[in-house]
Amino acid sequence: MNALSGMTGFARVAGEADWGSWAWEAKSVNGRGLDVRVNLPPGFEALERSVKAAAAKHFKRGSLQVALRIDLSAGGDVATVNEALLSQLIQVVDERAQTATSSDAVATLLTIKGVVETGGSSLRDLGSDEAVTAMLASAGEAALLALQAERLREGEMLSGLLSGLVQSMDDTRDQAEHLAASQPALLKERLMKQLDELDADGRVEKERLAAELALSAAKADVREELDRLTAHFVSARELLAGGSPAGRKLDFLAQELNREANTLCSKSVSLDLTNAGLGLKGLIDQFKEQAANVE
Repeated sequence: MNALSGMTGFARVAGEADWGSWAWEAKSVNGRGLDVRVNLPPGFEALERSVKAAAAKHFKRGSLQVALRIDLSAGGDVATVNEALLSQLIQVVDERAQTATSSDAVATLLTIKGVVETGGSSLRDLGSDEAVTAMLASAGEAALLALQAERLREGEMLSGLLSGLVQSMDDTRDQAEHLAASQPALLKERLMKQLDELDADGRVEKERLAAELALSAAKADVREELDRLTAHFVSARELLAGGSPAGRKLDFLAQELNREANTLCSKSVSLDLTNAGLGLKGLIDQFKEQAANVE
């Protein structure tokens, strides 16, 4: 049986090698689907596919940002000169100055962006090393597993919170059922009061009065709504026990619960039953808000 998972969390996995140090960072927030964005150093673009494949294996929903940082050791930094670009620049200087380029001029040319590159070539060389990329790919999945553990911890908290809300809604539903038992008597009292005001001479026949009472009672009958609420609570508990992915189904269930609560309020003929319905709606709103955090 799967556990319930949330959609927010952060994880970091880091390590060192003879060429330097590395660190994977993975964070996640709520999302309607699964969206994975990967930020990698130059030369390591091939890791994006493995990271996204691992994310799809472990997650169903959420907006994920995964980043790899590599710091080369001091001895690993290599300065390389773009000889072709430097030669072109020297030729331009010679043509314009019509004299041999001085050592000072060459030193100035070496400061131009792109003539001298530091570290870039080392990162590209490192990225072409299959053993290094395989190690980093495995570490990237380890970071995703650590993120999954954080999301599961959130899911455990959400499971307790949502289960408590379902129980509170169930209790409110029972209260509404008790209050609904007085609906027919309240309807009769209201109808008789109106009849006394409008028909002081007693011209309305008893059969017509009985028919009106029966019609009003049928319109105010909330037993179907109460039964559907009970069925929805059973479904909610089954979804929570079944674990993720359940967020979309819980959101749909919250809409159905709200529909029944609205009907309950519209059929109410007493302030107490109306207040019970409004209390139920408040609990449903809380349930919907927390269900939005469930994967």
